[in-house]
This record gives sequence, structure tokens and C-alpha cells, in this order.
Amino acid sequence: MTTTTRDAALEAVGLGKRYRRGWALRDCTFELPTGRVSALVGPNGAGKSTLMALSTGLLRPTSGVIRVLGKEPGGGGTHQELAFLAQDKPLYRRFTVDEVLRAGQALNPGWDHAYAHRLVREAGVNLDARVGTLSGGQRTRVALAVALGRRPQLLMLDEPLADLDPLAREEVMQTVMAEVAETGMTVLLSSHVLADMEGVCDHLILLAAGRVHLVGDVEDLIADHRLMIGPRRPAGHGLRPESVVEARATGRQETVLVRDGGWHGATGWELHEPTLEELAMAYLRSASPQRPARTRQETVA
Repeated sequence: MTTTTRDAALEAVGLGKRYRRGWALRDCTFELPTGRVSALVGPNGAGKSTLMALSTGLLRPTSGVIRVLGKEPGGGGTHQELAFLAQDKPLYRRFTVDEVLRAGQALNPGWDHAYAHRLVREAGVNLDARVGTLSGGQRTRVALAVALGRRPQLLMLDEPLADLDPLAREEVMQTVMAEVAETGMTVLLSSHVLADMEGVCDHLILLAAGRVHLVGDVEDLIADHRLMIGPRRPAGHGLRPESVVEARATGRQETVLVRDGGWHGATGWELHEPTLEELAMAYLRSASPQRPARTRQETVA
């Protein structure tokens, strides 16, 4: 078992969680370094929400260990330097927004009341409005203010942008990134919309079928892969099979994602650096049980 330091905001070693229906997570090992904005990517049922619940201490692992800022979650509640915004954004619907913020002040040591109030005002939300009367986007902004009012070192956001229009999504991400720039806070952001991650996240954790298939800094992962485009070729066209993540053919053209320098020496191809979305989608498709995979990556970069 490895030893973690505060250089790792989040660390999992052989982490697994099993429910009656089966394993939601299994043998997950990774590190999320401090100061990163990490995209947590995977299809429905991949284990993203389970991973976040294990990190907060809402669930206990079936196997392995998870550490948050150097400590294992226990029975004492969520780590004081961790803030978690769940997908359903639970808030007391009968409270006014001001009452929600005052409850946050009473329940959270180190609460920054002036900052939380400023975030709500900047979002244009009436402090006297009851939570139950707010739109989905307004509730998200209030819930984010509560999370950031803790002044966390690690912020976990589970599908925070799902009920927001494009402008509101942009404003929420601007708020989060401003906090990152000011404090060096680490962020773990789960989202189905990969376009929301481009230009925002500098780290990636990709889950599929309850396992980690790809993890690392986005810049390094992109540098380690190439998207090769060329005419369709017969099987065994000179690429090392172990370097091929995914190969797709449309008409007379073939597109192949390769890793670990597998493109060196190949001729007759156009080479491109993949985008984050292209990289993630190729790994998700290759890991899908509904289609045969050319390779199934389970190494930790």
C-alpha cells in the first residue's frame, strides 16, 4: 500500500464498493494531485457518484482505502476542508436563501459568511426568497455558495451544470475557476457534457464499468496519444496492437487512436493531437461491454 502526502488531494488504493446488485467500483487506484481541476468522466453507472460518496464518508468501502487530504473518511463526518455539491443539490425548501446561509454559518467552522452572501448577490438571487420558489439554476447558485462558503481545499461537484442554461453554466464555472485561481483549491468535477471540461480541467479520471481506465494530467495524456486518419487498411496494418486504443472505419477512411508512441514509423497517416473529448470518448467506447474493444486500458498514468 502506498503512502500519501498532502500533495495528493484524493487518493484511492484498491478501492471497491459492492452493493447487492454487484460492484459499483472495483480495484480503483489513482491519485488526484492538489491544485488540479479534474474531470471525472464516465457513463451512467460507471461509479462516479459512488466514488464521491466514498470520499465524503457517506459510504464505506467494501475493499481498499480512500484518503481525502491525507485522511481516511470516518464516522466523524465529512473532512472539514472538503465541500461536496451533490447532483440533487439538497437544500431546505422552506428556508429563505438568507436562512440557508445562516445555517451554513452555524454548521461549518471557518465559514466565510461575507463571501457566501456576495456569491448569492452576484447570481441575482433574492436573499428573502424561499428555496422552494427558486429555479433550478438559482438553487444551483445557492448550493454552490454554501459549498464555497466553507472555503474548502477540495471541492467535489457532482453534475453541477445539468440544470443550467449555457450562460449560467459559464457563470458557474467562472465562479469556480476564480476560487481556484485565488486559493489553489482542488476541484473534482463530474459531468456528462465533455464540452464543459475543455479549457477548464487540467486533469482527468475516467471510469467505466466501475474501474479506472485512464487517469493523469490532460496535457500529458494528450501528448501520449495521437489520432491517426487515413484510408482503410486490412487488419494488422503495421500498428502495434497493444498501442491501439480504438479503431473506427467509415466508408474508405479509418480513424485510429494510438498511445505510447505507437504512431512512430507509421506512414500514410494524418496525425493529430486528440482533444480531451476525443480522447475520453475513444476510451469510453473501447471499454463499453456492448462493443468489442481493440484494447482496454486499465493502467494509471
